[in-house]
Amino acid sequence: MTVSGAWQRAARGAMLLGDDGVSRPTIFAEMSALATSRGAINLGQGFPDEDGPAEVLDAARRAISDGLNQYPPGRGMPVLRDAIAEHQARFYGLAYDPDTEVLVTAGATEAIAASILALTEAGDEVVTFEPFYDEYGAIAALAGATHVTVPLRAPAFQPDLDELRAAVSDRTRIILINSPHNPTGTVLGREALELIVELAHAHDALIVTDEVYEHLTFGVPHIPIASLPGARERTVSISSGGKTFNTTGWKIGWLTAPAEIVDAIVAVKQFLTYVNGAPFQPAIAAGLRLPDAYFRQIAGVLQGKRDLLAAGLTRAGFRVSSPQGGYFVIADAAPLGYPDAAELCRRLPDLAGVVGVPVSAFVRTERAREYASLIRFAYCKKLELLEGASAGLVRLGAR
Repeated sequence: MTVSGAWQRAARGAMLLGDDGVSRPTIFAEMSALATSRGAINLGQGFPDEDGPAEVLDAARRAISDGLNQYPPGRGMPVLRDAIAEHQARFYGLAYDPDTEVLVTAGATEAIAASILALTEAGDEVVTFEPFYDEYGAIAALAGATHVTVPLRAPAFQPDLDELRAAVSDRTRIILINSPHNPTGTVLGREALELIVELAHAHDALIVTDEVYEHLTFGVPHIPIASLPGARERTVSISSGGKTFNTTGWKIGWLTAPAEIVDAIVAVKQFLTYVNGAPFQPAIAAGLRLPDAYFRQIAGVLQGKRDLLAAGLTRAGFRVSSPQGGYFVIADAAPLGYPDAAELCRRLPDLAGVVGVPVSAFVRTERAREYASLIRFAYCKKLELLEGASAGLVRLGAR
């Protein structure tokens, strides 16, 4: 039996449904199962294996003990909406009204879904960069919109500005940008951001951002596009506490945008999760109010982990990119004689005791050959795991 309707559209958009109508598991599920069955180090999934700051965890425990265990307000608890508005002003000089221009969501994933569903109609176009987080294609398809992509090519993974111009048209309703970018780790520069603003004005498009790695950049600034001239009034800025505070399982995200745009998104969001994570909302608020030293420290620690894994991959013979932010490093297996990264990833648990994910899982079929030899490895893990993974990968290179 084949699937049909909305699920089928979403699955095709997420590249999880073949032309024969048969669904297939995600590469992430496949690789995680391999890691478990082989006892391999799982660098395929992007979640940390260490707890976040004590101040945040303790705040959640207090909230539970204090009875904050029922439905929170639909737009989020005031304590968190206030903290989000303060965060945007503190780090980026952006002023938002916490009552009308801030919305708490079930992670950034729900914020993205609700935004696309609320702001597009059938026949509209959603422009993203490629490779892309699979949700983007799935929700665009669910909304009946056409997904248009602009490639980010190795080794710099920065967009070609002429290709970006060509991708945006009067049919474009949303330009969705992810910076720092998953999976490549690139951070968009000011020139590309300014062009996106210019194109949004020229074609009356909206900008939706995925900024979940905003505090995890290495020596380069994260520039929220909403902070650029002419951008705030047409931008939905999305982030979450999961990556910043090592609490990915809490699923506390948010968005900031002009009030009329937030109202439109709320109209959809109320029929998705409605609300979530009551005791975690004041805890994330406490995290957003941590001193600047905390945010510098988390980026510094992660940069050290990036460098450790990148060095091991380089010693093994991979051609390695240098991510500017986020959780992931891209390694090219072609110099080792492996042109097909998907095939190598299925063998890596036995060859090196490590699991990664082929970058081809983040691109559409017609562009898969351009990325065929690239593998994404996560470095948001404990140092001893990264050291073990590096040793295993070096053994692979010695074969």
